[in-house]
Amino acid sequence: MKKYTTSAKYGDNQENWCIIDAEGAVLGRLASTIAARLRGKHNPFFTPHVDTGDWVIVINADKIVLTGRKWEKKQYYRHSGYIGGLKTITAQKLLEKKPEDLVRYAVKGMLPKNRLGRKLFKKLKVYAGSHHPHQAQQPEVLTL
Repeated sequence: MKKYTTSAKYGDNQENWCIIDAEGAVLGRLASTIAARLRGKHNPFFTPHVDTGDWVIVINADKIVLTGRKWEKKQYYRHSGYIGGLKTITAQKLLEKKPEDLVRYAVKGMLPKNRLGRKLFKKLKVYAGSHHPHQAQQPEVLTL
Protein backbone atom coordinates (compact mmCIF):
# COMPACT_ATOMS: atom_id res chain seq x y z
CA MET A 1 0.00 0.00 0.00
CA LYS A 2 1.36 3.40 -0.98
CA LYS A 3 1.48 6.21 1.55
CA TYR A 4 0.95 9.70 0.26
CA THR A 5 2.00 13.01 1.69
CA THR A 6 -1.04 15.05 2.56
CA SER A 7 -1.12 18.63 1.41
CA ALA A 8 -2.91 21.26 3.48
CA LYS A 9 -5.80 23.06 1.87
CA TYR A 10 -7.17 26.57 2.31
CA GLY A 11 -9.56 25.80 5.19
CA ASP A 12 -7.38 23.33 7.11
CA ASN A 13 -5.66 25.89 9.33
CA GLN A 14 -6.93 26.51 12.87
CA GLU A 15 -5.28 29.94 13.14
CA ASN A 16 -4.30 30.07 16.79
CA TRP A 17 -3.15 33.29 18.42
CA CYS A 18 0.16 33.51 20.25
CA ILE A 19 1.85 36.32 22.14
CA ILE A 20 5.59 36.94 22.32
CA ASP A 21 7.28 39.27 24.79
CA ALA A 22 10.19 41.02 23.03
CA GLU A 23 11.74 42.42 26.20
CA GLY A 24 15.46 41.65 26.15
CA ALA A 25 15.19 39.57 22.95
CA VAL A 26 17.72 39.93 20.14
CA LEU A 27 15.97 41.33 17.06
CA GLY A 28 17.13 38.82 14.42
CA ARG A 29 16.51 35.73 16.53
CA LEU A 30 13.09 37.02 17.52
CA ALA A 31 12.19 37.84 13.91
CA SER A 32 13.15 34.38 12.65
CA THR A 33 10.98 32.76 15.32
CA ILE A 34 8.06 35.02 14.42
CA ALA A 35 8.46 34.40 10.67
CA ALA A 36 8.49 30.63 11.18
CA ARG A 37 5.37 30.87 13.35
CA LEU A 38 3.58 33.05 10.77
CA ARG A 39 4.41 30.61 7.97
CA GLY A 40 3.26 27.62 10.02
CA LYS A 41 6.55 25.72 10.04
CA HIS A 42 5.79 24.52 13.57
CA ASN A 43 2.74 22.59 12.31
CA PRO A 44 3.07 18.98 11.15
CA PHE A 45 0.81 19.76 8.16
CA PHE A 46 2.99 22.66 6.89
CA THR A 47 2.59 23.27 3.17
CA PRO A 48 4.75 25.97 1.53
CA HIS A 49 2.05 27.43 -0.71
CA VAL A 50 -0.78 27.52 1.87
CA ASP A 51 -1.26 29.80 4.89
CA THR A 52 -0.91 27.33 7.78
CA GLY A 53 0.47 29.82 10.32
CA ASP A 54 -0.78 31.48 13.45
CA TRP A 55 -1.53 35.08 14.35
CA VAL A 56 1.37 36.58 16.31
CA ILE A 57 1.20 39.43 18.82
CA VAL A 58 4.50 41.03 19.85
CA ILE A 59 4.56 43.20 22.97
CA ASN A 60 7.33 45.36 24.46
CA ALA A 61 8.88 46.09 21.07
CA ASP A 62 10.51 49.17 22.57
CA LYS A 63 12.70 46.93 24.77
CA ILE A 64 14.29 44.96 21.92
CA VAL A 65 18.06 44.37 21.84
CA LEU A 66 20.56 44.70 18.99
CA THR A 67 24.06 43.25 19.36
CA GLY A 68 27.35 44.94 18.58
CA ARG A 69 27.26 48.50 17.25
CA LYS A 70 24.10 47.99 15.21
CA TRP A 71 22.27 50.75 17.07
CA GLU A 72 24.55 53.33 15.38
CA LYS A 73 25.63 51.44 12.24
CA LYS A 74 22.43 49.80 10.98
CA GLN A 75 20.58 51.99 8.47
CA TYR A 76 17.01 51.75 7.23
CA TYR A 77 16.35 53.23 3.78
CA ARG A 78 13.31 54.55 1.97
CA HIS A 79 12.94 56.55 -1.22
CA SER A 80 10.44 59.26 -2.08
CA GLY A 81 10.49 58.46 -5.79
CA TYR A 82 12.08 61.76 -6.73
CA ILE A 83 15.68 62.34 -7.74
CA GLY A 84 17.84 62.57 -4.62
CA GLY A 85 14.94 61.41 -2.48
CA LEU A 86 16.77 58.68 -0.52
CA LYS A 87 16.06 58.94 3.21
CA THR A 88 18.01 57.04 5.86
CA ILE A 89 17.46 56.51 9.57
CA THR A 90 19.57 54.63 12.10
CA ALA A 91 18.19 51.84 14.25
CA GLN A 92 18.51 53.99 17.40
CA LYS A 93 16.44 56.82 15.91
CA LEU A 94 13.87 54.37 14.53
CA LEU A 95 13.53 52.86 18.02
CA GLU A 96 12.83 56.32 19.45
CA LYS A 97 10.40 57.26 16.66
CA LYS A 98 8.55 54.00 15.83
CA PRO A 99 9.78 50.99 17.87
CA GLU A 100 7.21 48.67 16.27
CA ASP A 101 8.78 49.16 12.83
CA LEU A 102 12.07 47.56 13.92
CA VAL A 103 10.28 44.24 14.40
CA ARG A 104 8.05 44.70 11.35
CA TYR A 105 10.98 45.35 8.97
CA ALA A 106 12.95 42.37 10.30
CA VAL A 107 10.02 39.95 9.99
CA LYS A 108 8.92 41.23 6.58
CA GLY A 109 12.39 40.53 5.20
CA MET A 110 12.09 36.89 6.30
CA LEU A 111 8.71 36.20 4.69
CA PRO A 112 8.16 35.19 1.04
CA LYS A 113 8.11 38.03 -1.47
CA ASN A 114 4.73 37.19 -3.04
CA ARG A 115 1.02 37.45 -2.29
CA LEU A 116 1.26 34.75 0.38
CA GLY A 117 3.96 36.74 2.17
CA ARG A 118 1.82 39.86 2.10
CA LYS A 119 -1.11 37.88 3.54
CA LEU A 120 1.08 36.41 6.29
CA PHE A 121 2.48 39.83 7.19
CA LYS A 122 -1.03 41.07 7.97
CA LYS A 123 -1.24 38.43 10.71
CA LEU A 124 1.52 40.15 12.71
CA LYS A 125 0.50 42.64 15.41
CA VAL A 126 3.30 44.62 17.09
CA TYR A 127 2.92 46.91 20.11
CA ALA A 128 5.54 49.08 21.84
CA GLY A 129 4.12 48.62 25.33
CA SER A 130 2.83 45.63 27.25
CA HIS A 131 -0.87 46.24 26.49
CA HIS A 132 -2.70 44.94 23.41
CA PRO A 133 -6.37 44.84 22.35
CA HIS A 134 -6.46 41.10 21.53
CA GLN A 135 -7.44 39.57 24.88
CA ALA A 136 -10.67 38.19 23.37
CA GLN A 137 -8.66 35.86 21.11
CA GLN A 138 -7.10 34.20 24.20
CA PRO A 139 -3.53 34.10 22.89
CA GLU A 140 -1.12 31.50 24.22
CA VAL A 141 2.16 32.83 25.61
CA LEU A 142 5.32 31.72 23.78
CA THR A 143 8.71 31.85 25.47
CA LEU A 144 11.91 32.25 23.51
